[in-house]
Amino acid sequence: MKEVRIGLVGAGRMGSFHGRTVARKIYGAKLNAIADPVSGAAERLAKELGVSKAYTDPKEMFQDPDIDAVVIAAPARSHADLVVAAANAGKAVFCEKPMAITLEEADRAILAAEEANVPLQVGFNRRFASDFRAAYNDIVEGKIGTPQLLRSLTRDPGLGDPTPIPEWTIFLETLIHDFDALLYLNPDAEPIEVYAVADALVRPDFKDKGLLDTAVVNIRFDNGAIATAEANFQAVYGYDVRGEVFGSAGMVTAGCVQQTNMVRYTAKGISSDTYRRDTELLHDAYVSELTSFVECVRNESTPYVTGKDARRALSIALACIESVKTNAPVKIKESVQLI
Repeated sequence: MKEVRIGLVGAGRMGSFHGRTVARKIYGAKLNAIADPVSGAAERLAKELGVSKAYTDPKEMFQDPDIDAVVIAAPARSHADLVVAAANAGKAVFCEKPMAITLEEADRAILAAEEANVPLQVGFNRRFASDFRAAYNDIVEGKIGTPQLLRSLTRDPGLGDPTPIPEWTIFLETLIHDFDALLYLNPDAEPIEVYAVADALVRPDFKDKGLLDTAVVNIRFDNGAIATAEANFQAVYGYDVRGEVFGSAGMVTAGCVQQTNMVRYTAKGISSDTYRRDTELLHDAYVSELTSFVECVRNESTPYVTGKDARRALSIALACIESVKTNAPVKIKESVQLI
């Protein structure tokens, strides 16, 4: 079996998790190099994982002939340029969400991968979660009839220091998962209009600095379905990710905050343990998406989540930003202006 040699961009929280996954959990993949512009970051992770090559410049790593594919887990605003550079170097690309923050960037990234004839997969992990995949299968098999009402939510377990959070993060980096999930669970339909409201309810003292930590979005689709997406940065009870599709013949749900089905009954009441990190709640999905990526590289097949999928989710996010700015519904086709 052909070994897929991978280079990792980003040695932070998410990059380290992906690096450990590639190095320790994916059969037929080898982590050959790590790049991070922060001094010493790549070297420290490389030492932990037994990787011999560490770079401070990702583009230098892209020129390494011992690299077949790259996993990009750098800050979101750098993703599109890194995708383009990696594709131009002939490397297959896995990029964490969002792939881009403007439609122009998304188009550049997609075109670069197409021209280089390399796979481009984007990290929308919910498509690889077993419950979301089972819900999707029921929907496409017609088991719940025609989708009519959809819901997706993301509630992070705690908001730390809000200072480094870029403007519009709640749409571009958090709800972008929900937008992709709703597109996934309403197949063959296109979003046509959004109306979004957002505020700083967790940390109102940071609103004047651009922080929005709570949002609700209404999305209308061309098949008549109506969807709601919501996010909040501080669910004190745990990491909460769920989806629901109500159809003409039934309903499916996905997602659960509980670690297991075990329920504790004591003198203090009834309780369950909950997940507090995305890498715990969606651990298996994270591993599955990278396993799928490696198989795409090995078999030269189309990724399960493509750059074009990422662009569709981004178009909703950009329309939401415009909706918040104007306090009015926004047609998706009108969301092409850059931010």
